Amino acid sequence: MNIKDIIEQKLADVILNVYQLKDINLEIQENKTEFEGDFTIVTFPLVKQLKKNPESIGVELGEALTEQTGLLESFNVVKGFLNVKVKNQFFVDQFKTVTDQFSTIEKKNATVMVEYSSPNTNKPLHLGHIRNNLLGFSVAQILEEAGYDVVKAQIINDRGIHICKSMLAWEKFGKGETPETNQIKGDKFVGNYYVKFDQEYKKEIAALMEQGISEDQAKKDAPSMKEAQQMLLDWENGDEKVRNLWAEMNSWVYDGFNQTYNRLGVNFDQVQYESNTYILGKDLIQEGLDKGVLYQKEDGSVWCDLTEEGLDQKLLLRSDGTSVYMTQDLGTAVERFKENNIQKLIYTVGNEQDYHFQVLFKILGKLGYSWADQLYHLSYGMVELPNGKMKSREGTVVDADDLMQDMYETAKEITVELGKLEGLSEEEKAVSYEVIGQAALKYFMLKVDPKKKMLFNPEESVEFSGNTGPFILYTYARIQSLLMKANYLNKEIADVELNQYEKELIMHLANYKAVVEKAAELLSPALVANYLYDLVKSYNSFYQSNIILKLEDENLKQFRLNLSNLTARTIQKSLSLLGIGTVNRM
Repeated sequence: MNIKDIIEQKLADVILNVYQLKDINLEIQENKTEFEGDFTIVTFPLVKQLKKNPESIGVELGEALTEQTGLLESFNVVKGFLNVKVKNQFFVDQFKTVTDQFSTIEKKNATVMVEYSSPNTNKPLHLGHIRNNLLGFSVAQILEEAGYDVVKAQIINDRGIHICKSMLAWEKFGKGETPETNQIKGDKFVGNYYVKFDQEYKKEIAALMEQGISEDQAKKDAPSMKEAQQMLLDWENGDEKVRNLWAEMNSWVYDGFNQTYNRLGVNFDQVQYESNTYILGKDLIQEGLDKGVLYQKEDGSVWCDLTEEGLDQKLLLRSDGTSVYMTQDLGTAVERFKENNIQKLIYTVGNEQDYHFQVLFKILGKLGYSWADQLYHLSYGMVELPNGKMKSREGTVVDADDLMQDMYETAKEITVELGKLEGLSEEEKAVSYEVIGQAALKYFMLKVDPKKKMLFNPEESVEFSGNTGPFILYTYARIQSLLMKANYLNKEIADVELNQYEKELIMHLANYKAVVEKAAELLSPALVANYLYDLVKSYNSFYQSNIILKLEDENLKQFRLNLSNLTARTIQKSLSLLGIGTVNRM
């Protein structure tokens, strides 16, 4: 429990004792005014109930807190705002408590599955996938730190017309090429053929339209599209040649994906493939019909009527007996709860799918699955670069690998310019450039509330000042340099008299657990990112305002080194929740 929580608890006790009022929560803020005090208590909510002026209430509460709690050193009242100065010892005790805050995690005895990434196998990962992966992975890290067991999952969309387009283009134009013969990553290799298909398809449409055929009809009659559709039917019918080509091209893609995931620093505990799950859900249809949750039309198609829930009527089975994506998602959800001992399932998917998940969750609830209310769509906004949106079919996608390499090069350029890494080997420098570039990318992505659409600015993200990953890394490296110069040994200290900078820093450090809990509750890494920025700003104020290495008082010097060390550990731990590493020199 941090100092603010202690004050809230003591204040509630005092209000009950003095005024016999229960469940009164007065706002407590860190005092940023020129008046003396560590915290400000807002007394106005009591004015109406007590029929007293706020100044007299402030004085009464200040006196009662002083007499009954032993918490305060002094207080003053300014226009109904009660400013309280907490005794030095409470801050010292708080620091000793939070020193051990990383040693144990209080288990929640609950398992959460977090799904993220879930790409298609017809193209490489792009900028949108980066936000998705970083968000899903970070949420998983935060949930683990909050005490949950976590299963990190993805489902790969490895079948359908999209992959058939790449396969067909390779058959026509590939001439036996492979990623190895072309010295290109497998996902990019297959993605190039997806673009090639689209180029040829457009030529065919244009040629048919010149013959007087409408655009809509031309799209249907184009030979390439008909061939791709036939290939999909052949795949579904188990054609050996088609299946072998499909397996080989997908293996190229998976190898490419894994290279990207490794560099991005994300991983998965469980991978599912749509080619195995697309038939799931059909057995739920009959179950839904028997329960009267679903209904069948004359043509044999099956629907769910959600109009009473403010939604629409949703097709679940076509008249020819084939399923739709919704049916697959129903079956996959049921299988996941059946196969895993999970209590919650979080889908990390862009906000263009908001309606889909509303429908999915409602149908599962109607089918009687008690865990349906433990499904959550972690909806996030689109990410763009300053020069506009991404367009995948034209081959102008903002490629994830290219972006990560650009971040590496930018970090290298700026670091060399600043002369930060002189004396390191070339190998050590390369590691530092990578960590700094990744920190810039990840922190910039994750500091924004997931629900918001965001503009990713690579140049701004890699700056060494302001609310950026490199600024936070630089503070961490500064502390490591300080500890190394001091030959730091982490010794115990006697009690010290703290100044305002030390108190403020201790309060930030003590907030770590509460921030993690809140971030886990709201599934928002942005809370951790912005906590980090505030912590780093607080440390820099402390560092610039206090002598450390040249202090003659050894006990106070050791305390400030201990405080610096705990700050560095908290920075490192918080960064790890965002999937970001650290460097000791910058």
